[in-house]
Amino acid sequence: MPEHFRALIVILLVAGIVFTLARRPATDLIPYADFKRRRNLWFGLTLVAFFSHSFWVYAAVAVVVLTLARKRERNPMALFFMLLFLIPTASVPVPGFGVINYVIDLNSIRLLTLCVLLPAALALSKQPDTVAFGRTWPDKFLGASIALMGLLYLRETSITDTLRQALYLYVDVFLPYYVASRALKNLADFKDALLAFVLAAFVLALIGVAETVRHWLLYSALTNAMGMEWSMSGYLSRGGSLRASATAGQAIALGYVMSVAIGLFLFVQAFVRSKLNRVLGALLLGAGLFVPLSRGPWIGAVIIVAAFIATGRGAVKRLSLLAIAGVLSIPLLTIVPGGDKVLDMLPYIGNLEKENITYRERLLDNSWIVIQRNPLFGSFDFRNTPEMQSMIQGEGIIDIVNTYVNLALRIGLVGLGLFVTFFASVLLGIRKALRQFPDKDDERRLLGRSLLATLIGILVIIFTVSSITVIPVVYWSLGGLGAAYIQMVRRLKHTQTVPLANASLQPR
Repeated sequence: MPEHFRALIVILLVAGIVFTLARRPATDLIPYADFKRRRNLWFGLTLVAFFSHSFWVYAAVAVVVLTLARKRERNPMALFFMLLFLIPTASVPVPGFGVINYVIDLNSIRLLTLCVLLPAALALSKQPDTVAFGRTWPDKFLGASIALMGLLYLRETSITDTLRQALYLYVDVFLPYYVASRALKNLADFKDALLAFVLAAFVLALIGVAETVRHWLLYSALTNAMGMEWSMSGYLSRGGSLRASATAGQAIALGYVMSVAIGLFLFVQAFVRSKLNRVLGALLLGAGLFVPLSRGPWIGAVIIVAAFIATGRGAVKRLSLLAIAGVLSIPLLTIVPGGDKVLDMLPYIGNLEKENITYRERLLDNSWIVIQRNPLFGSFDFRNTPEMQSMIQGEGIIDIVNTYVNLALRIGLVGLGLFVTFFASVLLGIRKALRQFPDKDDERRLLGRSLLATLIGILVIIFTVSSITVIPVVYWSLGGLGAAYIQMVRRLKHTQTVPLANASLQPR
């Protein structure tokens, strides 16, 4: 039996376990019909991918299936999140049929975006209650960032390639943000979308555990079977254990997804009635965070939990308990079986692969030298500089393992500033919105705390990794969710203010 069919059996078994256990708690938040439809879509498209033996066959079937599913879907972001991690994001070029070399590089995420988010964006733009793009501060900063990147492409490439890159910016950046920021308008919409992300992460988490236990990357054979070449996916180990990656392609990308899911789970779990289900969900995400053996997401997850606690009831006491637990866990690891191995992986504490930390420190030093030559708008040929050439690793690549550094090198401090300011405007908006809910147990405040903590964690994690595979689409989508939350609170404030104003006009 071919390897990808053997992997399919394991994947279906793992997913079956997750969806069976998740059915009852999921229906605490959404109708069972929605859960069932999206679960069946996940299984159906997974089967199509593994039996297609061609990305183009898969794409053709997926377009039809997603078009039909979209017409029955009331929440496009929930559908998008549920299928976001379905298969690896390996790309194939769409041929230019002799006119140009190729049209675009197409992958599973872009296919999903074009089939689900593009029609949703067009429909949203026609609705009278949709805020026009450019009316909010996050819109302005994102629009300026996209425009700057589009213009900077002109200096280094052809008109054809510039148009191609502009299309990527629209599909990869604008559409996830726009639909997320406009489609979710009430608390039920957020429950639906965040639950979908968490459910998809549950499946990835158990697949990751299976990969580590079996020392077998379950999706590695699928890309070859579908006729796709992908340099991202490869067997990596740390401390003698396989670093799981599932469909994320890289271990650190899987860890990043798990960290984000933990942040969103902090909101979702509050609506699950069964304490056992809440505990099982937390343990599964914790296992999914551990098996990639990526230290950046570990730190990010701790920061997410700490930021969430800091904005809640009894923050000082709970943060103190968290800190004490962290300190006590270090000596505890020295006596439990396998604890020394975990301890050795911890950043700045363990000794395992300390050269990775040294590499990141050198990257910061060398990059700053290069950035100072073109500080405002960067340079697309920064990799050819002597400082960057000295960073070539054994694989013959220069790994810019820092999203901020990569932006500063490519589009300068102006572009980096727009990127950071976009997320700062979302974070400040959420923080301001939280003040509308003095009751710290308010469900809407809980949602804001979850989004705020998750975005802070994302901004920390991407300091340790470049924007590869699923990483950028997740942070642009979460930025959109934050913007949607701000708009929801503003509408709520307006509806509360108008009745009061009308009441003051009544004759006495």
